[in-house]
Amino acid sequence: MLQAIGLTSTPRRDHPPAVDDLTFEARPGAVTALLGPAGSGKTTALRLMLELDPGRGFTYFRGRPLARAAHPSREVGVFLGDVPGHPSRTLRGQLRMLCAASGTPVARADDVIRAVGLAGLEGRRVGSLPRGADRRLGIACALLAAPHALLLDDPAGGLAAADSAWLHGLLRAHAAEGGTVLYTTRDPKDAARNADRVVTLDGGRVVADQEASEFARTRLRPRVAVRTPHAARLAAALTQEARAARRPVEAVAEDGNLLSVYGSDCAAVGDTAFRHGLVIHRLADETGDTASARTPAPASPSAPSPVPPPTRVPPTDPVAADEPGSASAPAPASAPGSGPACGPSSGSGSASAPAPLPAPSGRAVESVTGRPPGRKPPRAPSRPLRYELHRLLGVPSTALVAGTVLLVSVACALLLGRGGAVDLPVVLAGWPALAPLPPAALGAGLIGAFSFGEEYRYPALTAGRGAVPRRLGLLLAKLVVVAGVALVLGALVVAADLGALRAVYGADLIPVPKNWPSLAASWFGLLVGCAWAGVLGAGVFRAAAAGVAAVLFVPVALVPVLGTVLTGPAVRSAAGLPARLRELLGPQWSPGVDRWLAGALRVVAQPVGVALTLVLTGLLCAYVLTGLRRSVRW
Repeated sequence: MLQAIGLTSTPRRDHPPAVDDLTFEARPGAVTALLGPAGSGKTTALRLMLELDPGRGFTYFRGRPLARAAHPSREVGVFLGDVPGHPSRTLRGQLRMLCAASGTPVARADDVIRAVGLAGLEGRRVGSLPRGADRRLGIACALLAAPHALLLDDPAGGLAAADSAWLHGLLRAHAAEGGTVLYTTRDPKDAARNADRVVTLDGGRVVADQEASEFARTRLRPRVAVRTPHAARLAAALTQEARAARRPVEAVAEDGNLLSVYGSDCAAVGDTAFRHGLVIHRLADETGDTASARTPAPASPSAPSPVPPPTRVPPTDPVAADEPGSASAPAPASAPGSGPACGPSSGSGSASAPAPLPAPSGRAVESVTGRPPGRKPPRAPSRPLRYELHRLLGVPSTALVAGTVLLVSVACALLLGRGGAVDLPVVLAGWPALAPLPPAALGAGLIGAFSFGEEYRYPALTAGRGAVPRRLGLLLAKLVVVAGVALVLGALVVAADLGALRAVYGADLIPVPKNWPSLAASWFGLLVGCAWAGVLGAGVFRAAAAGVAAVLFVPVALVPVLGTVLTGPAVRSAAGLPARLRELLGPQWSPGVDRWLAGALRVVAQPVGVALTLVLTGLLCAYVLTGLRRSVRW
């Protein structure tokens, strides 16, 4: 059961709220349509239910707010019109990344791909999918975690008749298994044909809440559908007789040889055709939907189709959306208005979903929703580290940045080492005096900035309530992953630069310095600090450019100031700090610990180290404060 109570959006200045005191419910085992014209508040209502927009009111999913659900992505699947994800990520990579975000087994991605009819397109980029295929991908993302409820914003908008029929058949199958389906539409015919219940909005308020059959009878115009090769002559005859009898009859020519007659009945239309000697191939009363009379028959299996029909395959690793103590209602034997068409006419406007394939012996039949009857699979925790790895490696920008850094670093190292006058650490870092940071540090900061910047630009976690969930686990995963990438990038840059120098200038001219451990610590500390600054800057200000600006702020603005402060006469030397700490704390440690601590302090005490520490501390505090204020999680 999905209940919306008193939903009211926050109004803009001098404007009424888009949604005002909206209260309705969507029952399990049924499809509910939220009907209204453009600007009636349908999308705003869905966003308020998902707590994506500010406002008042309550929404209960099976008796609990979404914020109290243990796994929101398993409670509700969301499709808000745009297919989420980076356009350069492959279809399979997108779904596998979302599997890691929701704690779903990765095999579920391939099952859903086959179920929504995208088999064979797994390697296609998300941005290159045609219109019908990208809508199927959006439905696959909504169904991935086997949610109990589906919230869809105009899912059939712009689709061809065959794709629209497939979509509504899939929604009907989900409802038949006990799930709740709520979708928005602006077409009354679509609502009457495909929904069990229709909630009509106007100006952000509910003006009607009816069963589909009652909605079709009271709010749609009844008509007579006539198919005849003499449609124009019959329309003229009906209009002439109605004008003579002073009756309000309207004849509207539809596609081909179809005629819709309003204000009359089958008997009167048949009598008129008989008097004028006109042949009639079809004559039927209809209410609310004439699409059944003009929708072409489903294509044969051999006919070409831009999007292949779905194949229902039982998932190998299902996940359940059901929580203990909140079992969904059983699917009704026959829901009102769940037939092929609503109203007196029996024309079919939607295709039923194909039946599931038989499961292997000893195993229950499972459906596309992944809920096997009579059994609740164990809940899996979300895996932010795996999610971040999929996100980082699934787009070409990471490899592009790393390759560019290596090429630029090798070129700078060869130029700097040509005369032998520049110190070896500067040469290996490829850090000319005119650059604020070495190429590797800039690349690490850019990769870190992309970790949040791409999430805000191409949100992929809408089903998890928000573009990017404010959760410290996700932040820690990003920090760990980009730190690892920075370390690998730094090692590759040093190895590539050293190899290029020795190959060009000879091994004798490029010796390895004896203090390489402290140099390596400073080098890797710089790269990791820049990567973390990019992550936190983009996370706080919600843009990759802000993350890059946070990285450049350290050497351009903060380091010169700190360099002046730290070299002043009032600054106390940190040379004896390890000994003073040992005297203060009491326990004695070995001289080796003294050397390691002194080396770490020398690295941190450098102006760049102090600047990075200050910037990272400030950004981390800002991220935590904004996360607590928004209070959004998976």
